[in-house]
Amino acid sequence: MFLKTRHSPRRKKWNELDQGNSRVNTTLAKQLANWVILYSPMQMASDLIENYQGHPAFQFFRDFDPDCDRSEALAGEPGEFIAIVRKAGEKYFLGASTNEEARKISIKLDFLKSGKQYKAVIYADGENADWKSNPTDYTITEQTVTAEDTLTVRMAAGGGQAISFTPLTPL
Repeated sequence: MFLKTRHSPRRKKWNELDQGNSRVNTTLAKQLANWVILYSPMQMASDLIENYQGHPAFQFFRDFDPDCDRSEALAGEPGEFIAIVRKAGEKYFLGASTNEEARKISIKLDFLKSGKQYKAVIYADGENADWKSNPTDYTITEQTVTAEDTLTVRMAAGGGQAISFTPLTPL
Protein backbone atom coordinates (compact mmCIF):
# COMPACT_ATOMS: atom_id res chain seq x y z
CA MET A 1 0.00 0.00 0.00
CA PHE A 2 1.31 3.47 -0.91
CA LEU A 3 0.32 6.68 0.72
CA LYS A 4 -0.21 9.80 -1.31
CA THR A 5 2.31 12.24 0.18
CA ARG A 6 2.31 15.18 -2.21
CA HIS A 7 0.58 17.48 0.27
CA SER A 8 1.88 15.85 3.40
CA PRO A 9 2.77 18.41 6.08
CA ARG A 10 6.27 16.89 6.26
CA ARG A 11 6.97 17.08 2.55
CA LYS A 12 6.49 20.32 0.66
CA LYS A 13 8.27 21.54 -2.42
CA TRP A 14 9.11 25.17 -1.74
CA ASN A 15 8.39 26.25 -5.31
CA GLU A 16 5.64 24.30 -7.04
CA LEU A 17 5.91 26.59 -10.09
CA ASP A 18 9.59 25.91 -10.79
CA GLN A 19 9.92 25.73 -14.58
CA GLY A 20 13.38 24.18 -14.51
CA ASN A 21 15.35 27.02 -16.07
CA SER A 22 16.20 28.73 -12.83
CA ARG A 23 19.59 30.37 -12.58
CA VAL A 24 20.95 33.44 -10.88
CA ASN A 25 20.19 36.49 -13.02
CA THR A 26 23.62 38.08 -12.80
CA THR A 27 27.02 37.58 -14.34
CA LEU A 28 29.59 35.26 -12.82
CA ALA A 29 31.81 38.25 -11.95
CA LYS A 30 28.94 39.81 -9.98
CA GLN A 31 28.49 36.58 -8.03
CA LEU A 32 32.16 36.78 -7.02
CA ALA A 33 31.71 40.45 -6.07
CA ASN A 34 28.72 39.55 -3.90
CA TRP A 35 31.05 37.64 -1.57
CA VAL A 36 32.56 41.02 -0.67
CA ILE A 37 29.40 43.12 -0.88
CA LEU A 38 27.09 40.87 1.15
CA TYR A 39 28.79 40.38 4.50
CA SER A 40 28.71 36.94 6.03
CA PRO A 41 31.32 35.41 8.31
CA MET A 42 30.54 32.04 6.73
CA GLN A 43 30.54 32.14 2.93
CA MET A 44 29.20 29.33 0.79
CA ALA A 45 28.97 28.50 -2.90
CA SER A 46 25.92 26.33 -3.46
CA ASP A 47 26.46 23.71 -6.12
CA LEU A 48 28.19 20.43 -6.81
CA ILE A 49 31.96 20.66 -6.47
CA GLU A 50 32.25 19.33 -10.03
CA ASN A 51 30.67 22.54 -11.29
CA TYR A 52 33.52 24.59 -9.81
CA GLN A 53 36.46 22.42 -10.84
CA GLY A 54 38.42 23.76 -13.77
CA HIS A 55 37.09 27.32 -13.52
CA PRO A 56 39.92 29.76 -12.69
CA ALA A 57 37.45 32.41 -11.46
CA PHE A 58 36.71 30.36 -8.39
CA GLN A 59 40.23 30.98 -7.09
CA PHE A 60 38.62 34.10 -5.63
CA PHE A 61 36.63 31.85 -3.26
CA ARG A 62 39.88 30.35 -1.97
CA ASP A 63 41.57 33.74 -1.58
CA PHE A 64 38.72 35.64 0.07
CA ASP A 65 38.81 35.90 3.85
CA PRO A 66 35.34 36.67 5.25
CA ASP A 67 36.81 37.50 8.68
CA CYS A 68 37.37 41.16 7.84
CA ASP A 69 38.99 43.77 10.05
CA ARG A 70 37.46 46.74 8.27
CA SER A 71 34.77 47.46 5.68
CA GLU A 72 34.17 50.63 3.70
CA ALA A 73 31.64 51.70 1.07
CA LEU A 74 33.60 53.39 -1.72
CA ALA A 75 30.85 54.38 -4.15
CA GLY A 76 27.22 53.75 -4.89
CA GLU A 77 23.67 54.85 -5.51
CA PRO A 78 20.78 52.87 -4.01
CA GLY A 79 19.30 50.55 -6.60
CA GLU A 80 21.96 51.47 -9.16
CA PHE A 81 25.46 50.30 -8.19
CA ILE A 82 27.77 49.74 -5.24
CA ALA A 83 31.48 49.30 -4.52
CA ILE A 84 32.72 48.01 -1.16
CA VAL A 85 36.21 47.17 0.08
CA ARG A 86 37.02 44.88 2.99
CA LYS A 87 40.37 44.47 4.74
CA ALA A 88 41.39 41.10 6.17
CA GLY A 89 44.86 41.01 7.67
CA GLU A 90 47.24 42.38 5.05
CA LYS A 91 44.87 41.75 2.15
CA TYR A 92 42.05 43.82 0.70
CA PHE A 93 39.03 42.66 -1.30
CA LEU A 94 36.89 44.91 -3.47
CA GLY A 95 33.44 44.03 -4.77
CA ALA A 96 31.47 46.18 -7.19
CA SER A 97 28.12 45.48 -8.83
CA THR A 98 25.55 47.21 -10.96
CA ASN A 99 21.87 46.81 -11.75
CA GLU A 100 20.69 45.94 -15.27
CA GLU A 101 22.56 48.96 -16.67
CA ALA A 102 26.17 48.51 -17.82
CA ARG A 103 28.48 51.15 -16.37
CA LYS A 104 32.03 52.23 -15.58
CA ILE A 105 33.08 53.72 -12.26
CA SER A 106 36.42 55.06 -11.07
CA ILE A 107 37.72 53.77 -7.75
CA LYS A 108 40.58 55.50 -5.95
CA LEU A 109 42.80 52.97 -4.22
CA ASP A 110 43.64 55.31 -1.33
CA PHE A 111 42.36 52.65 1.10
CA LEU A 112 45.59 50.69 0.46
CA LYS A 113 48.56 51.28 2.73
CA SER A 114 50.60 54.19 1.40
CA GLY A 115 54.08 53.42 0.09
CA LYS A 116 53.34 49.75 -0.58
CA GLN A 117 52.78 47.86 -3.81
CA TYR A 118 49.98 45.33 -4.20
CA LYS A 119 49.20 42.64 -6.72
CA ALA A 120 45.62 43.21 -7.88
CA VAL A 121 43.88 40.14 -9.29
CA ILE A 122 40.84 41.45 -11.16
CA TYR A 123 37.86 39.20 -11.92
CA ALA A 124 35.81 41.24 -14.38
CA ASP A 125 32.92 40.86 -16.77
CA GLY A 126 34.17 39.93 -20.24
CA GLU A 127 33.57 42.14 -23.27
CA ASN A 128 30.48 40.12 -24.23
CA ALA A 129 29.12 39.50 -20.73
CA ASP A 130 25.44 40.10 -20.16
CA TRP A 131 23.28 38.78 -17.33
CA LYS A 132 20.62 37.53 -19.77
CA SER A 133 22.55 36.17 -22.72
CA ASN A 134 26.15 35.51 -21.62
CA PRO A 135 26.53 35.47 -17.82
CA THR A 136 29.70 33.36 -17.71
CA ASP A 137 31.93 35.58 -19.88
CA TYR A 138 34.68 36.87 -17.61
CA THR A 139 38.35 37.84 -17.62
CA ILE A 140 41.07 37.55 -15.00
CA THR A 141 43.91 40.05 -15.13
CA GLU A 142 46.70 41.01 -12.77
CA GLN A 143 48.43 44.32 -12.27
CA THR A 144 50.62 46.04 -9.71
CA VAL A 145 48.92 48.95 -7.93
CA THR A 146 49.55 51.43 -5.11
CA ALA A 147 47.41 53.71 -2.95
CA GLU A 148 48.02 56.51 -5.46
CA ASP A 149 46.30 54.66 -8.32
CA THR A 150 42.73 54.80 -9.59
CA LEU A 151 41.06 51.81 -11.24
CA THR A 152 38.30 51.99 -13.83
CA VAL A 153 35.77 49.30 -12.94
CA ARG A 154 33.77 48.25 -16.00
CA MET A 155 30.62 46.25 -15.35
CA ALA A 156 28.29 44.62 -17.86
CA ALA A 157 24.52 44.81 -17.47
CA GLY A 158 23.70 42.86 -14.31
CA GLY A 159 27.41 42.47 -13.75
CA GLY A 160 30.19 43.26 -11.37
CA GLN A 161 33.84 42.98 -10.54
CA ALA A 162 35.80 41.35 -7.72
CA ILE A 163 39.39 42.28 -6.95
CA SER A 164 41.85 40.86 -4.44
CA PHE A 165 44.82 42.98 -3.37
CA THR A 166 47.84 41.17 -1.91
CA PRO A 167 50.91 43.10 -0.69
CA LEU A 168 54.04 42.51 -2.77
CA THR A 169 56.29 43.63 0.08
CA PRO A 170 55.89 42.84 3.78
CA LEU A 171 53.87 45.46 5.66
